[in-house]
Amino acid sequence: MAQRRPVTASVPDTARTVAAVLLPLVARGVIIRRHRVAAVGEWVDADRRLVRALQRLRRRYGPVPLALRLPLRRIVLLLDDGDVHRVLDASPDPYATATREKRAALARFEPHGVLISDAADRPDRRRFNEAVLDTGKPLHHLAGPMAAAARHEARALRTQVAAAGGTLDWPTFTAAWFRVVRRVTLGDAARDDTDVTDLLARLRAQANWATVAPPRPALTAQFLDRLRTHLDRAEPGSLAEVVAATPADAHTAATEQVPQWLFAFDAAGLSAFRTLALLATHPREMAAVRAEIADGPGVPAELPALRAAVLESVRLWPTTPAILRETTAATELGGATLARGTLVLICSAFFHRDGERHAWADDFTPRLWSGEPPRAALVPFSHGPAVCAGQDLVLFLTSTFLAGLLDGQDVRQASRPALRPGRPLPGTLDPFHLRFAIAPR
Repeated sequence: MAQRRPVTASVPDTARTVAAVLLPLVARGVIIRRHRVAAVGEWVDADRRLVRALQRLRRRYGPVPLALRLPLRRIVLLLDDGDVHRVLDASPDPYATATREKRAALARFEPHGVLISDAADRPDRRRFNEAVLDTGKPLHHLAGPMAAAARHEARALRTQVAAAGGTLDWPTFTAAWFRVVRRVTLGDAARDDTDVTDLLARLRAQANWATVAPPRPALTAQFLDRLRTHLDRAEPGSLAEVVAATPADAHTAATEQVPQWLFAFDAAGLSAFRTLALLATHPREMAAVRAEIADGPGVPAELPALRAAVLESVRLWPTTPAILRETTAATELGGATLARGTLVLICSAFFHRDGERHAWADDFTPRLWSGEPPRAALVPFSHGPAVCAGQDLVLFLTSTFLAGLLDGQDVRQASRPALRPGRPLPGTLDPFHLRFAIAPR
């Protein structure tokens, strides 16, 4: 059978796509967000521009895999919901998660992490991740001690905010969130070890420049050694305890799976803070959250209203704005043949906020996450066999931490942009400059 090449964008359309899609994605920081760029992105509503740019391409070329006319890399943009599911359902073969770009970036802090593993090592590392993180279970088997840590830090945060005059900002919130993350992942003894997460942040910042900046092996070794010290302690009630008890060998590279969890928890913090903005400005949804908190605030629970609110935060403002896959062989998609080594680009914001196809695209709509899912490519944690292994744990921890923060408190947004029910939500929301006024009810 003759192979059919993908439809290819014209040179002007490729240039416009690079300007409206690729450059903003890179500029904001693929591995760790750049705060100043995030502020500019909100000001120009960068993701709204991205969505409109891809809508124009779809109107011009149709809902087909669209190749960009670039000299150094074969890149195909997906413009159809069905193609998104076909690619993600066929990951990691023939659509590998270990793209050239990911390898260059993630090798800075997890050289043998599952996301950049080859076909020989990936299955065992994926097994290990799923076993430790209890993938597919809404409540981790250590939900009790995890919930206790999250509630304790939420109460401490409320006390700290009250002492500071009732204003909650990003630095205060993220410091408390990472105390939860370190306790849950590494144990209570790591609660105040900001150095371990600061080292990771430095490596992630360098990973933003992975294709041009030289690696820092000494810094990588320093970070992994410090991480290993906490893991070797295997403190009861932490993921470190589960790591120690889960079968692994040298090829599993158990220690190097943990940085990805810390990385993901950073993105979870961004989503949790944006969730506060949504709930603080949408009284009906806040009432549903308060009702479920009142049912049992001290007991580990699934908290469906809060989980749905967090999922909506990730849908509206994806923490992984681009999902990348690389073909491992010539592959048929959308009636065309993608050559081996093609980078397949899925822009989450486009599919999540496509107002031409979905009336709810720009609304806070938690009901999307209950009952029958809509016929759309909603992939806040990716999808298919390579779906984020920590999705359930992230949703449990963020919802539990927010429940502890909201319990008995009034929360009001004290910063711009103002969010309002019944008005389209901004395409881009910078979490780093959000502020909230919090006071006892």
